[in-house]
Amino acid sequence: MASADAPCHTIVYEDSSESPSTSDLRTALQKGSDEVKIDTLRKIIVSTINGNPQPQLLMPIIQYVMPSRNKQLKKLLHFYWEVCPKYDDNGKLKQEMILVVNAIRNDLQHPNEYIRGATLRFLQKISKDAELLEPLIPTCRACLEHRHSYVRKNAVFAVYTIYREFEHLIPDAPELIQTFLAAESDATCKRNAFVFLANCAMPKAVEYILQVFEQIPTMDELLQMAIIEVIRSDCKRDTAHRARYIHLISELLNASSHAVKYEAATTLTSLTQNPAAVKAAASCYINLVLKESDNNVKLIVLDRIDTLRSKHGHIMDPLIMDILQVLSSADLEVRRKAIGIVLSLTTSRNVEEVVLFLKKQLQKTQDQEFEKAPEYRQLLIQSIHVCAVKFSEVAGSVVHALMDFLGDSNNPSALDVVAFVREVVEKFPPLRRTICEKLIQTLREIKSGKVYRGILWILGEYAEDIPEIQDTFRELRKVLGEIPILASEQRLLEETNAEDEANDGQPKTESSKPRVLADGTYATETAFTSMSNARLEAVKAAAKPPLRTLILGGDFFTGSVLASALTKLVLRFSELSSDAKRANGLRAEAMLIMASIIRVGQSSFVTVPIDEDSNERIMNCIETLSELQTKPVVHDIFLKDTKAAYSKMVTAQEKKAAEKKELEKAETKIVQVDDLLTFRQFSKKSADNVLDDAEDVGRATGSGEVHEDFLSNLSRISQLTGFSDPIYAEAYVKVHGFDIMLDVLLVNQTADTLQNLCLDFATLGDLKLVERPSVYTIAPHSFQSIKATIKVSSTETGVIFGSILWEGPGMAEQCVILSDIHIDIMDYIKPAYCTEAQFRSMWTEFEWENRVNVTTTISDPREYLQHVMSATNMSCLTPEGAVSGDCDFLSANMYARSLFGEDALANLSVERTEEGNITGHVRIRSKTQGIALSLGDRITMAQKDSKPPA
Repeated sequence: MASADAPCHTIVYEDSSESPSTSDLRTALQKGSDEVKIDTLRKIIVSTINGNPQPQLLMPIIQYVMPSRNKQLKKLLHFYWEVCPKYDDNGKLKQEMILVVNAIRNDLQHPNEYIRGATLRFLQKISKDAELLEPLIPTCRACLEHRHSYVRKNAVFAVYTIYREFEHLIPDAPELIQTFLAAESDATCKRNAFVFLANCAMPKAVEYILQVFEQIPTMDELLQMAIIEVIRSDCKRDTAHRARYIHLISELLNASSHAVKYEAATTLTSLTQNPAAVKAAASCYINLVLKESDNNVKLIVLDRIDTLRSKHGHIMDPLIMDILQVLSSADLEVRRKAIGIVLSLTTSRNVEEVVLFLKKQLQKTQDQEFEKAPEYRQLLIQSIHVCAVKFSEVAGSVVHALMDFLGDSNNPSALDVVAFVREVVEKFPPLRRTICEKLIQTLREIKSGKVYRGILWILGEYAEDIPEIQDTFRELRKVLGEIPILASEQRLLEETNAEDEANDGQPKTESSKPRVLADGTYATETAFTSMSNARLEAVKAAAKPPLRTLILGGDFFTGSVLASALTKLVLRFSELSSDAKRANGLRAEAMLIMASIIRVGQSSFVTVPIDEDSNERIMNCIETLSELQTKPVVHDIFLKDTKAAYSKMVTAQEKKAAEKKELEKAETKIVQVDDLLTFRQFSKKSADNVLDDAEDVGRATGSGEVHEDFLSNLSRISQLTGFSDPIYAEAYVKVHGFDIMLDVLLVNQTADTLQNLCLDFATLGDLKLVERPSVYTIAPHSFQSIKATIKVSSTETGVIFGSILWEGPGMAEQCVILSDIHIDIMDYIKPAYCTEAQFRSMWTEFEWENRVNVTTTISDPREYLQHVMSATNMSCLTPEGAVSGDCDFLSANMYARSLFGEDALANLSVERTEEGNITGHVRIRSKTQGIALSLGDRITMAQKDSKPPA
C-alpha cells in the first residue's frame, strides 16, 4: 500500500522509558499468561499507532496469541489487525496475512455467537482491503442465516460495508438482503437490512414500504424512524406515492415513541402545506411538549412550533389554548418561550381567553408554591401588559386585577404593574377615573419607594377633577401621618422620656465611661447621652404609616416626587375650583407637607440627611405654590409639559415596536417577479442530497458567509521580524469564533539552508495554543508557510509572543525573537440590547468597574458618544429623543455582549465647558475584571485621536 493511502490514527501517549524492547515483547508473547499477553498486545498496538509498527512481531502474535480462546485477547487482536501493516514495500499482501484470514474465517464459523458477531463488526473496519475480504465472503453470507439475532444484525452491516466499497465482491447483495428482510422477524435485524436497502437500493426499500404499508404503525421504533427517512428522501424525487406517504406519516403522529412522533411531524410539514396537516403536526408538537420530561427537548419542540407559527400563523390560532397548557411546566425558560409564541398568536378573537388564562395563572402564583414564583409572576404581568396595550378591549378588565399586585413584596412585579397602569392611563382616557380611584385606595398597602413614585406621578398627572384631588389629599395625609413630621416625632420622643422617668421614679445620676470613636481616639459618653440615643432609636423603630417610614428612612427622592405631585394637584385644583378659600387651604397644606419633609431631613430623626437635589426640587415646588398667580409659564411646565413628554415617549416606543415588526416582515424572503426560478427536478441529483430546503444547502455550502476581500485580509497582517533579520516573518491573524488562526509566512533571507527550524509560540491571557508547529528545513531564499491554532476562552485582551529557533552553518543554534501580536477584544464584542430594568439590575450586581476620564479634542457631546460607541462596539440604550437637541450635558447608557455570553455595561457622562472642551468620564462595569479593563484600554487608545480606531 502506498504511504499516502496509509490510515491515520490518533496518537496515544506512551512513556519511552517504559516501552520494552522487541525481544522482551516476543518473550512475553511466547511464555506469558493470558493477562501478560493482553498487556503486551496493548503496548504493541499503542506503539503501532504512534508510528513504530515492529513488523517482526507479526509472526509471534500469529503463533502465540491467535490460538487463544480468551475473548478480551480476541478483541485486542481485532484492534491489532486493524492497525498493523498488512502490505510489504512493494504493495503486495504479506504472506503471513493468509494465516490471519484463515483465523478470521474460523472465528466467523465459531459456535460462540459473541465471537462471530464481534468478528463481523471487525470486518466493517478492514473494508478497504479487498484481498483480505474476498476469501471471507461465503462465510459472511452464511452468517445471515445464523440462529442468533446478534450475529445476523452484524452480518447485515458487514455485507453493507463490503458492498459499498467493493460491489463486485457481492454483486447480488440487494436481492440477498431483500430476501433476508422478507423472512426476518427480529426488529433490529429488519431495521439494519432496511437501512442497507435505503442506502444501496432505494427502489427496493420503497417496494418494501408498500408491501408492509398496513403494518408500519405497529412496527418497532427503529424501523419506523428508518422508514420516515426513506420517505423524506423518496419525496425529493418525482414519486407517485406522495399521497400514500402523507397518509402514513399522519398515522405515525399517534405512535407510542416520542422520537417517531417528532420526526413524523417534521416530515409531514415538509411534504405538504395543507392546513389540516399543519394543524395535526402542531398538535403533535404540543402533546410532545406536554408529555416529555426533558426541558431541552421541550425547548427544541417549542422552536419547531414557533417556526410553524411564523409560516402558518392563521392555521395555528385555534391551538393557542393548547399551547398555554405548556405553562404547567416548572422550567421558567420553557414558560418564557411558550408565552412568546402565545403573544405572537394572540388576536382580537382570542385575546380575552388568553388574558383570562394568564390572570388565573397569576392568581395561582400567590395561592400555590411555584418554583421561581416571583420571576414567573413578573413574566405573567409583562405578558398581560402586552395584551392589554395591544388590544384595548381587555385593558379595562385586567388593569384592576393587576393593581392588586401593587403592594407585592416582589419589587420588580410591582414596578411592572406601575409601568402597565401608567401606559393604560395615557392610552385609554375613559379608564382614568376608575384607575385613579383604585390607586388612591391602594396607597396605604404599598411598601416600595419606586412603586410610590410611579403612583404619585400618575395621580399628579391624571387626577383631573375636584373630588379626585380631594380624595388624593385625604389619602396622602393617612399614609404620611401627623404633620409636621419633625414636631410630631419630637413630641413622641419627649413622651418616651417622660414615661421612662415616671417608671423609674428616681433622679438620674450622671455616670461616664470612655468610648472609642471611628478615628481611634477616646471620648467620654455619659449615661444620659447613651439613654437618649436608645430612646431616639426606639422612636425611629416605632410603627409608622408607609410613606412616612420611607421619608424617615432617607428616601427623599420619593419625597421630592410627592412634592411635585402635590404641586400639580394644587395648580389643577386652582384652575378647576372657584372656591378661593378651599384652594388656599390645599395650597397651605401642600406647602406645610413639603416644608415638613425638608425640616425632618435636616434633623436627627432620619437615617441619612436630605440630599441637595431633593432639597432644591422641593424648594422649587414651594416657591411655585407661594407665587401662584405670577408665573403661568411654570404652571404649564407642571400641568402640561410633563404629560406631553410621557405621551411623546409612549409614541416613540410604539413607533420603535412597529419598525421592529416591519423589519421582521422584511427579513422574510420576498421573491421578486424578475428573480430566477430554480426547479429542483431539473437540477442534478445526488444520493447525498437529503437536505430539506435551499436554506440548509446554502448554510452547508457556506454560500451565506461573507467573504473578506483582499484589502481586509491585508489589514490583519502583523509583521513579526525586521527586514534585516536572517528570517523575515509575518502572520495573517484570522479570528474565527472561539479560535484564532495564525498563518505565518517565513522567508529565509540567507544563502544557507536552515535546518531544524522551529517556530515556538507562547500566550498571555485566556489563550491556549492547540498544537505545537512541526520542525522544518528551509532552503536558501525560499518560503515556508506555517499554520497555528489558538483557542480563546474569555473576552480579554490577549498577547501572543514567541521566537524562531534553527541550526545554521556548523550546527550553531540561532534565534530570532518575534514581535508581540495583540488580539483585539473587539473581535469578540458585539452590540446588543436590553431593557432599562435589566441594565439597572446588572449595573447593581456587577462588581468590577473601570472609570476612564474623558480627554478628547471633540467638542460635541453627541459626536463623542458616537466615537465611543464605534470604538467599543457598544449600542446606545438611551432613546434618541433623550439625547437629541442642543445641550451642554449628555448622559447615556451603552451595552454589549461578548461571544462568550459576558455582559458589558457602560455609562457616559460628559459636560461641555465654557471653553468648548468636553469633560467627564466613562464608567464600565462587567462581571469579570478582564472585559472591564480591556474596554477601558480601548477607550483610552481611541481618545488619542478624534477618529475611531480601525
